[in-house]
Amino acid sequence: MSTHLVQFVRDYFGTRDFIPLHAPTFSGREKEYVVDTIESTFVSSVGTFVDRFERDMANYTGSPRAVATVNGTAALHVGLRLAGVESGDLVVTQPLTFVATCNAIAYCNAEPVFVDVDRDTLGLSPAALEAWLDENAQVDAQGVCRTKLDGRAIRACVPMHTFGHPADLDGLCRVTRRWNIHMVEDAAESLGSFYKGQHTGTFGEIGTLSFNGNKIMTTGGGGMILAGEAAADRAKHLTTTAKKPHTYEYVHDEVGYNYRLPNLNAALGCAQLEQLESFIKAKRALATAYEIFFKGDSLQFVKEPAGCRSNYWLNAVICDSKRHRDSLLESTNKEGIMTRPIWALMNHLAMYQNCRRGDLSNAQWLEERVVNIPSSVVLARP
Repeated sequence: MSTHLVQFVRDYFGTRDFIPLHAPTFSGREKEYVVDTIESTFVSSVGTFVDRFERDMANYTGSPRAVATVNGTAALHVGLRLAGVESGDLVVTQPLTFVATCNAIAYCNAEPVFVDVDRDTLGLSPAALEAWLDENAQVDAQGVCRTKLDGRAIRACVPMHTFGHPADLDGLCRVTRRWNIHMVEDAAESLGSFYKGQHTGTFGEIGTLSFNGNKIMTTGGGGMILAGEAAADRAKHLTTTAKKPHTYEYVHDEVGYNYRLPNLNAALGCAQLEQLESFIKAKRALATAYEIFFKGDSLQFVKEPAGCRSNYWLNAVICDSKRHRDSLLESTNKEGIMTRPIWALMNHLAMYQNCRRGDLSNAQWLEERVVNIPSSVVLARP
């Protein structure tokens, strides 16, 4: 199969050179907007493109407001603070995620709790979440969800939309409401993905996006907080060093962060956002081609959940065993076709190995079998 896959990928991408997992595409007004920024001299954290990027992203996602940040991890860190996460709190998330999800929790001096994922979405499982809470938590007289063991507050829940595929948001919203837990969506990978017609990142109290160089659209580095009006105002304050507006005085009223997105990056983002739907169309065409190619094969292509429109940020297949996975990784990379395994589970990393967790059978099963395959935008077939 690996030989046929290599040939298929080379034919689709139209090259015999090295094929990366996901390369950025610059086919619009990127140069024009970046040059405009340079000529204006407003290349840092203030400028018209920052305002435009926030406004355009809010309009695209349907969020009341959007606040740009220097990267997706910074967006998630501030998002957790907006949700009231404090030192010593617990935050429930999935073990099958990129490390930034857990690092943002750690930045708050909080601790992740790992709950299993669903195999069909690769995202946090509402059933596993409810089962863990039923066994380990209770809501106190003040309405705070706390552990039965030691009374620590379970302040928030962070589902991540893996590879752009929406998690079961109806189920997650139902469980988090029942247990009075704030939901902060890590939608870093799912810009352009919709769950039952609503954009990911707009179901929880806070949503966060990433525009890293390997994402479906990029600002080089960058992120975004999706929130309501009041939370967005607070996010803007925290991310601009908590500086109070004044013509010339420097007055900071709390510990803030220099998490602002430079105007130069925002200019790139505005040009990329103009093309986002064409990127998604091309990526969905590639996903359809992969699905047809893998039909009837032992490799199971990961498809979007029912009722969703996925951006298919990273295409993935599920091998029938870890041995099969390792063989596929070795043979494709040897041929200059970049493939990668899914992330190591967060509870396998040294800094998170002692965190609380439920049964993680699905996550473990997927860790041993999932392989990402080339997923760059191909706007026109050669």
